[in-house]
Amino acid sequence: MSPLRKAVEDYLILRRALGFKLRDMATALRHFVSFMEREGACTITTNLALRWAIQPQQVQPAHWAARLSFVRSFARHLSAIDPQTEIPPQGLLPYRYHRCTPHLYTGDQIRRLIKAAWNLPPTTGLRRWTYSTLFGLLAVTGLRISEAIALQQDDVDLNQGLLTIRLTKFRKSRLVPLHPSTTHRLKRYASKREAFYPKDITSHFFLSERGRPLTDCMARWTFVKLSRQIGLRGLSDRFGPRLHDFRHRFAVTTLLQWYRSGLDVEQRLPSLSTYLGHAHVTDTYWYLWAVPELLALSKDRLEKRWEV
Repeated sequence: MSPLRKAVEDYLILRRALGFKLRDMATALRHFVSFMEREGACTITTNLALRWAIQPQQVQPAHWAARLSFVRSFARHLSAIDPQTEIPPQGLLPYRYHRCTPHLYTGDQIRRLIKAAWNLPPTTGLRRWTYSTLFGLLAVTGLRISEAIALQQDDVDLNQGLLTIRLTKFRKSRLVPLHPSTTHRLKRYASKREAFYPKDITSHFFLSERGRPLTDCMARWTFVKLSRQIGLRGLSDRFGPRLHDFRHRFAVTTLLQWYRSGLDVEQRLPSLSTYLGHAHVTDTYWYLWAVPELLALSKDRLEKRWEV
């Protein structure tokens, strides 16, 4: 292992010990070291970092900026050990990520997606039970797909109607209460799953047709396939409605209900932020301007507050 590659691994170990996951950064830095090895370089320079950062084509400039930021962070750490290390300045690639415009699913679209999942082959297998239940759970709880597929059987309390979401994004854990109808559906799925695979086979709650834990790629591939089948995406579309948009719909629907009911949204917003697992309540405020109707309701409420 080269000194630079070892320095990267030591850096990742140090940061992870502080609670960071660094999945994307780890992959990027290892690729960067491979690039440097091909270049015959053993010291980080701004020129090398910049050339590597802008290598991928047909990506958003924000992706280049993110790659450069990974190198900058590592270079800042390495410079304390190797004074020859150059730290790429902040002004390079000053692009920022632009959020995708969320797709707000209609009730009919969700019903059609769940129905399509229910019709997945084989008709006598577990697959259709898994995906119809999974997509329904995402729609009514706003969970991240990573949180849902990571659920262990012990995390799903079907007596209390409570999910325990453990150490997910930002290393936060939280409790997610469930509506009785959702608890009923999860009980039905758990019973069917146990008929196929006893509890001692695996600890995961959602299983594939072969009794293995679902992966992110499996869930997204199945979702895209069904989305094309029901017309949410064109047959050759690379982009379209996402699983993450269930989360947007949950948040927006909740906020709309509060506004229409005349409730104090500002007072309740921290509760929604906690339920969704946001690091900061400001992350939840994004939904207010992401949807025109919410922005208008927020503006009207503010204007009424300042009426004399």
